[in-house]
Amino acid sequence: MSDSLLCLGLDPDGAVDAAGAERVCHVLLDAALEHVCAVKPNLAFFEQYGSSGYAVLERLRAAIPPDRLLILDAKRGDMGNTAAAYARALFDVLGADAVTVNPLLGGDSVAPFLARPGRGAFILTRTSNPGAEDFLDQPAGRDGQVLYQRIVDQAQEWDSGGGAIGFVVGATVPTAIAEVRRRVPSAPLLLPGVGAQGGPLEAAVAAGLDSTRAGVVVPVSRGIAGAAQGPAAAARELRERIAAVRAAG
Repeated sequence: MSDSLLCLGLDPDGAVDAAGAERVCHVLLDAALEHVCAVKPNLAFFEQYGSSGYAVLERLRAAIPPDRLLILDAKRGDMGNTAAAYARALFDVLGADAVTVNPLLGGDSVAPFLARPGRGAFILTRTSNPGAEDFLDQPAGRDGQVLYQRIVDQAQEWDSGGGAIGFVVGATVPTAIAEVRRRVPSAPLLLPGVGAQGGPLEAAVAAGLDSTRAGVVVPVSRGIAGAAQGPAAAARELRERIAAVRAAG
């Protein structure tokens, strides 16, 4: 496994068809794979092409080596048997190591994503988009908690064996990252929002690192794919910046 904490996001926005999306993904994989610990396709950019887009996702699994995590950004969340079907699709068909999950239907909607040894779920907690404050920053009716804090506390109870749950916390709000890390000292954190969304890389990483100076995964999509210096140089620079924050501790 790479010592990097950088994750390559695959969001082939603007491709005219599934074949174009696949070409973009392979260019990015060839350029950036040596610099990342994980690859995170956003399913929406493949599903929009129907069966041909889904086939691209299936083929991408074979292009990602086993020493790099495949995180499928699906944001699934539904009741029991539907959640179980989503889990089969993401883990058993597409071969994900981890998936993003919306927890707002409660524990039974998340349980199917926690049932496979060695696989896991990143729970949407405090997302990076401006609208996150509409609900996730609002009081949740328990000891002064806001909703994203309650999600963290509740989700820990669902992970009875430990190690299957991580949390998605947007890099755009480092104070929220620090609060989540305080509540979960060792859980992995997925920190989207660096680059095009303006999240401060160094501050976000510093807020999320655990006691081993690890424990975060930093996905970057447009900041690598659209970088003026090219994706290989951009990924290398991002990896080095993250490494500098880790070393500073």
